[in-house]
Amino acid sequence: MAKMRIGILTSGGDCPGLNATIRGVAKATYETFGDNVEIVGIYDGYHGLIHGDYKEMTRSDFSGILTTGGTILGTKRTPYKMMQIIEDDNVDKVKEMKQTYKDLRLDCLFTLGGNGTHKTANMLSEEGLNVIGLPKTIDNDIYGTDVTFGFHSAVDIGTEVIDRIHTTANSHSRIMVIEIMGNKAGWLTLYSGIAGGADIILIPEIPYDIDKVSKACKKRADAGKAFSIIAVAEGAYDIEEAKMKKKERAQARAEAGIVTATTRIAKEIGFKTGLETRTVVPGHILRGGSPSAYDRVLATQFGAHAAKLLKTEKFGYSVAMVDGVITENPLADVAMKTKFVPENHQLVKTARSIGISFGD
Repeated sequence: MAKMRIGILTSGGDCPGLNATIRGVAKATYETFGDNVEIVGIYDGYHGLIHGDYKEMTRSDFSGILTTGGTILGTKRTPYKMMQIIEDDNVDKVKEMKQTYKDLRLDCLFTLGGNGTHKTANMLSEEGLNVIGLPKTIDNDIYGTDVTFGFHSAVDIGTEVIDRIHTTANSHSRIMVIEIMGNKAGWLTLYSGIAGGADIILIPEIPYDIDKVSKACKKRADAGKAFSIIAVAEGAYDIEEAKMKKKERAQARAEAGIVTATTRIAKEIGFKTGLETRTVVPGHILRGGSPSAYDRVLATQFGAHAAKLLKTEKFGYSVAMVDGVITENPLADVAMKTKFVPENHQLVKTARSIGISFGD
């Protein structure tokens, strides 16, 4: 009987928990199939699948990586919108990925990644490949799952950043505007902002009015509170920008010389209130380091369920957690969708109930 061969790749931005999930998939697969399985690690995401860059893995490759950040397989962003476009290198990406899958004699491909990764995974599934997705992103914006691995680790880091900024903000009586990753969805900023005790939280789903943001800062100052903490999702935009299309917003910002929403917000607040304002951009720090205990457990659960889907030959699905239960969703239902923060989400209501402003 021929051995089952599976491929594993990690695509898109890195985050804590990728290695833990790779380990979970591998250990559960070995436990299920014993010596009758071979695992191929594909380097640098879909780029490695396109160019045939891979490694035949052994059991020892998966030892000691539970607590290690990043990904032992490497990762690259290979935009979905470019997958079916032949560029100057004349490479037919879809054709090459299918050929690599065939050349490696794979029975299944596990894809660990976010929205873009899932779009390509669904496309490959529709092309006839056996694909199982695992939801990774610090943004927590993958449709159909309550949580993604990497999210809670990033929340812990974002919270620590805000915690540390509190002391210097208080010492210098400053308004500190902290930019948290999240271009389309505000989950990370919402959770980190509440956990870190931010006074104002600005997310893409709730366009802000800079006058109301400034008023909230001035109100705190007039009440004798020496500082204010503002957590801003990098993709936040104001009520005027909300009326624009994405390209129009980008053009307007470029013409105004705006690098990020955070720098503009800080400048406008300083001008309107006369209060000293500073910006903090932790950036890729949010993606780095070891996964939290929560993410190590979640990664292991997701990996084990992915192996279960493999055993039952349930391909074309992405692992998910729904109402605390590990389950799966069809890739076709997950791809092309984004999970946004509802304006009436319970956490938004909770934040408002304790006086946190959303600038609206």
